[in-house]
Amino acid sequence: MIKHTSITPLKVKRLIRIGKLTIAGNARLKIYGTLHCLSGKRMKKENRVFFKSKTEAIQSGFRPCGHCLRNKYLKWKVAI
Repeated sequence: MIKHTSITPLKVKRLIRIGKLTIAGNARLKIYGTLHCLSGKRMKKENRVFFKSKTEAIQSGFRPCGHCLRNKYLKWKVAI
């Protein structure tokens, strides 16, 4: 997990372009989603974290986003 505030904007773009960052999450709400999610784009930088994979996000205790990962969210909700 990488905090958005701990790296520069140029490094974020570079890591996304080369595929090292594929998932973003909200550290305060413990929600992860795609990098293109409108809900994720609205969050504050100090709350945003990046993950290399969905597995890493789940292992960190995050749940799927109800907007961009609707099916995964519904499966998660049924499981709790």
